[in-house]
Amino acid sequence: MVTAREMAAAMDASKYVRYTPEQVEALERLYYECPKPSSLRRQQLVRECAVLAAVDPKQIKVWFQNRRCREKQRRESGRLQSLNRKLTAMNKLLMEENDRLQKQVSSLVYENGYYRQQHTHSAGLATTDTSCESVVTSGQQQNVVVPPPPRDASPAGLMSIAEETLTEFLSKATGTAVEWVQMPGMKPGPDSIGIIAISHGCAGVAARACGLVGMEPAKVAEILKDRPLWLRDCRSMEVVNVLPAGSNGTIELLYMQLYAQTTLAPARDFWLLRYTSILDDGSLVVCERSLSSKQGGPSMPLVQPFIRGEMLPSGFLIRPSDGGGSVIHIVDHLDLEPRSVPEVVRPLYESSAIVAQKMSMAALRYLRQLAHEDTHSIITGWGRQPAALRALSQKLTRGFNEALCGLTDDGWSAIESDGVDDVCISVNSSLNKVISCNATFGDGLPIVSAGVLCAKASMLLQDVSPPSLLQFLHEHRSQWADSTLDAFFASALKPNFCNLPMSRLGGFSGQVILPLAHTFDPEEFLEVIKIGNASNYQDTLMHRDLFLLQMYNGVDENTVGSCSELIFAPIDASFSDDSPLLPSGFRIIPIDSPLDTSSPNCTLDLASTLEVGTPRGRMTGSGSVNGAGMKAVMTIAFQFAFESHLQDSVAAMAQQYMRSIISSVQRIALALSSSRLVSHGSPRLLPHVTPEAATLSRWIVQSYRFHFGAELIKSGDADGGESVLKSLWHHTSAILCCSLKAMPVLTFANQSGLDMLETTLAALQDMALEKILGDQAGKSLLAELPGIMEQGFACVQGGVCASRLGRPAAYEKAVAWKVLDDGGAAHCVCFAFLGWSFV
Repeated sequence: MVTAREMAAAMDASKYVRYTPEQVEALERLYYECPKPSSLRRQQLVRECAVLAAVDPKQIKVWFQNRRCREKQRRESGRLQSLNRKLTAMNKLLMEENDRLQKQVSSLVYENGYYRQQHTHSAGLATTDTSCESVVTSGQQQNVVVPPPPRDASPAGLMSIAEETLTEFLSKATGTAVEWVQMPGMKPGPDSIGIIAISHGCAGVAARACGLVGMEPAKVAEILKDRPLWLRDCRSMEVVNVLPAGSNGTIELLYMQLYAQTTLAPARDFWLLRYTSILDDGSLVVCERSLSSKQGGPSMPLVQPFIRGEMLPSGFLIRPSDGGGSVIHIVDHLDLEPRSVPEVVRPLYESSAIVAQKMSMAALRYLRQLAHEDTHSIITGWGRQPAALRALSQKLTRGFNEALCGLTDDGWSAIESDGVDDVCISVNSSLNKVISCNATFGDGLPIVSAGVLCAKASMLLQDVSPPSLLQFLHEHRSQWADSTLDAFFASALKPNFCNLPMSRLGGFSGQVILPLAHTFDPEEFLEVIKIGNASNYQDTLMHRDLFLLQMYNGVDENTVGSCSELIFAPIDASFSDDSPLLPSGFRIIPIDSPLDTSSPNCTLDLASTLEVGTPRGRMTGSGSVNGAGMKAVMTIAFQFAFESHLQDSVAAMAQQYMRSIISSVQRIALALSSSRLVSHGSPRLLPHVTPEAATLSRWIVQSYRFHFGAELIKSGDADGGESVLKSLWHHTSAILCCSLKAMPVLTFANQSGLDMLETTLAALQDMALEKILGDQAGKSLLAELPGIMEQGFACVQGGVCASRLGRPAAYEKAVAWKVLDDGGAAHCVCFAFLGWSFV
C-alpha cells in the first residue's frame, strides 16, 4: 500500500525543477560526452557531482530528454531556415531562367515565321523572274556583311572591345544569344550545385552555370579571377597590362596556358582581354574574350608548342542575394581548335559537357567548398586543415599534368625510344626538379638523385565505364602494380637506393587505406595508402612501410563529361604540407558519351565473391546496357627519381613497367566489358549470388529468429537462398558481420551498411571495428561481445559511429546477435543499426 509520504515524494519528483548555473554546466558536460546516458551513468553522475546530489535521478532523465528535444528542434529549425533561403534563391533563378526561355521561344517563333516568309518570297521570285542576274542580285543583298570598324591598341580601342565583350557576354548569361540545353543528369534543386546548361548548335563549345554561394560578391570575383586557384588545368596566367576603365572598372591583358589532358594532343594557350565593371543595378561583372586580328587590339606572338585557342565572350555575373551571399552566372565559351588534334581524341575538344565539368561547374564547386568551410567546423585526417589538404590535392594534379605535358620550360626533354611508339620517356634534370626530388626523398640526408624520369602513354578504351575501371584500379592495386616497383619507391626514400641490385629488392604486401578528407561536391577523395613490407631482404633500409599520398575522383557513374583520375605520390610517414611530390597515376576521359542516356550501372565480380560499386557510383535513374559503345582515352604517367649514371637502366625498367601496366589495364577492361559485367535498373544493387553468400544470409536470418523470436525479413522471402540474400541486401537497417577473432574483422555488410560506412565490400575488411564504434554506446556494444557469445544477443540504445571517411552517422538503436551455422556452432557476430543517418 502506498503511503502519503511516498505519494508526496513521487509528486515532488514530477514537479519542474529550476537548475542552478553550476548544475546546468555539469549536465551540459555530460551531454557533450554522451547525449543519451544510461540509468547507471546518471546515478554515477549524481554520486560524483556534488552540485547534483540534491536532484532526483528521474529529473535528470527528464532534463536529458528535454535537452535532446531542444537540440533536435534547433537543428531542424536551422536546417529549415537554410533550406528556405536556398529555395527562395533557387526559385528566383528558375523564374529568371523561365523568362529567358520564353524570350528564346518567342525569338525562335519569330525567326521561323521570317524564314518561312523569305522562303515563300524566294519561291515567288523564282516563278516570276528566272534571270540569272536577278537571282545573283538577290543573293548578294541577303549576304551583305558589315566589317567591324578598325580598332587599335589604344585605351579607347580596348574600351570599345571591352564594351562589346560585356554586351555579348550578358546576352549569353541572361539572354538568348546561345541556345542552352540542360546538362544531362543535372536537375536544379535545393541540394544541387545550380542550373547547368550546355550549348547546342553554336560555334565552339560553351557551358553556363547559375548558382547560389554564401559569399560576398567582391570576394567571389576575387576568387574567380584567380583562375589557377580553382582550375586544375590552368598552368599559368600572367597579367601583362592593367588599364583603368569607367565605373570603377579595369581592363586587363592576360596570357593564359592550359595543360594538355593526354599525350595525344598539345597544350593550349590564350591571349585575353578581361573587363571588370559594376553595372547600374549593383551587379559585379567580369567578362573576357580573346584578342585577335578579328577584334583588333594588341597581338601576342605564338608560343611553341602551344596551340592558340580562342575564348569567345565569357565571364562571371555576380549579384548580391536577398538572403545573403551571391547569385552567380558563369559562361565559358571556347574554340579549342579541334582540327589540330588526332581524330580519335577530337571529341574531347568538341564537348560542351567537358567544358561544363572542368570550368563552369569547377568554379561553382570551389566557391561552395570555401563557403562550406567558412560556416562549418571541418575535422580532417592527420590534423590537416581543409585548405592544406586542398593544396595537396592540387599539387598532385599539377605535378601529374606537368609530367604529362613534358614542356621544355619546365626542364623536360624527350629521349629516343626503342622504335615502339606506345611509351614515351622524358627526363628532367633541371636544378629546380633535382632540388625538389631530393627534398622529397632525401629527408635531410645527402643528395641521392640527379633527375626525374617520366614514362607516359595513352590508350583507347572501348565498352568499359571509366568510373568502374578507376574504382577497380583503386581497390585492387595488386592487380596492376609491380611489387618490385613498390620497393623501388620505398627505397627511394633513403640515399643511394639505386646502388641496391634490383634483383635483391623484395616486394610489399598488404594495403591499408587511411582516409584524409573528401570534398562534398564533387566527391574527390584524398587518402594515404600504407603498404606493409613483406620483404625478406635483410638490409635495414628495406624494412619499412611504403606510404603513398593518393587522390581519386570521377567515381560517379551518372556524371556526364567528367574525367576519372587516380593520382598518387610516395611520401614519408611524417610528410609536411610543403613537401614536393612526384605524382604518378591514371586519367580516364570519356569520349562519345551519349547525352540522352545515363552511364551504366554495374556490378563486378573479379576479386571478391561480393563486389559492388561505391555508394557514389550508384545511379538514380534507369540503367543502360553494359557500357556498350562507350569510348574513353586513358593516359598513364609514372615518375621515377634516378642517379645520372643509371639513367639508361631506369629508362628501360620504366618502359617495361609501363607496358606491363598497359597489358594489365587491357585485361581488366576486357573483364569489365565481358559477361561478368551485370547491369541493373535498380539503384540498389544485388551482389553476385554465390553459395557462400546465400548460406551466410540464411544463417543470419535463422539466428535472428532463434535469439529474438521475431523475423528479420518477411517470412515469404525466407524460402530460397537468393530471395533471402536479396531481402537482407535491401534491408533498411545497416547490417554488418564481423569475425570471431581477438581483433574482429568486418566480413560482410548489406547495401545500407556500405552506405553508412561509405565503403565497398572489397575494402570492408580494412576497417577496424573499434574505429567505427568509437563513442560510448559503441564501446558498450563492443564490451558486450563476450556476453553475446554466452547469451546470444545484446541490445544498446542510440549512438554515433564513424564512416571510412570520418563522417559521423547517428543510429537510434543497435542490436547484435551470434550467427550459428547449421551445426549450431558460432560462425560470426552480426550487428544491425536501426534508423541511422549522417549527422
